[in-house]
Amino acid sequence: MTEPPPLRTPRSERVRQVAALGRRAARDRQGRFLVEGPQAVRELVGYAASAAEALYVTPAALERHGPLVEEARALGVRVQECTEEVLRVMAGTEHPQGLLAVAGRVDVPLDRALDAVGTTGFVVVLAHVRDPGNAGTVLRAADAFGASAVLVSAASVDVYNPKVVRSTVGSLFHLPVSVGTPVGELLEACRARGIRLLAADGSGPTPLPDVDLTGPHAWVMGNEAWGLPPEVLDGCDDVVSVPIRRAESLNLAMAATVCLHASSARTHAG
Repeated sequence: MTEPPPLRTPRSERVRQVAALGRRAARDRQGRFLVEGPQAVRELVGYAASAAEALYVTPAALERHGPLVEEARALGVRVQECTEEVLRVMAGTEHPQGLLAVAGRVDVPLDRALDAVGTTGFVVVLAHVRDPGNAGTVLRAADAFGASAVLVSAASVDVYNPKVVRSTVGSLFHLPVSVGTPVGELLEACRARGIRLLAADGSGPTPLPDVDLTGPHAWVMGNEAWGLPPEVLDGCDDVVSVPIRRAESLNLAMAATVCLHASSARTHAG
């Protein structure tokens, strides 16, 4: 394969096309997104190489991360050198880390995500979650504690938002993620699979240490500002609160991490 010449012009058509992926409209239109930094690129190449289309690398990063770049090239990813300035324009960040990949979408249909739950697994449902950092951190926690899948509702933040992708630190490529289904349909799909629905809410009547976490279950996490609406709370099998001693409350990512750790501990006990 002939190596393409280095990209040196920040205003070139190629650079503009890549930079456009920082906007949701372009991502939706192209079916592609950006993966920035060596750790995220490493996980993309290691776990979802078929989705990787192109890798842009600065000379300094090529010297520092040569084996990773060669692995990507061997897997059929188009590798192209570029200047620091060009990478900064494409990544849309002030201090990019020298590697930027363009990848095709990696989300899966809802049924496939639920197939991963089996008889003992657990999933996370993000209901109208809007903050990119929170969404990415929840996805990372789901990966860390062995969740079977993450279900991101319609009207939630785009999981391909560059801030979400960076916050997952590669976890986006480790477990099934389903996107775009309305909350009510997500809950119905879980019920049809025998998955118990546990709403996480600070005023929930069941403290986390007392909740039944045996069998397949789903943690339903609500919007950062207004939580879960009454119809969602009423539709869940239990409403669970995390006991806290002094702080007024936990943010979404912190609460989700605590709940997912509890599920992991119960699932793997003994």
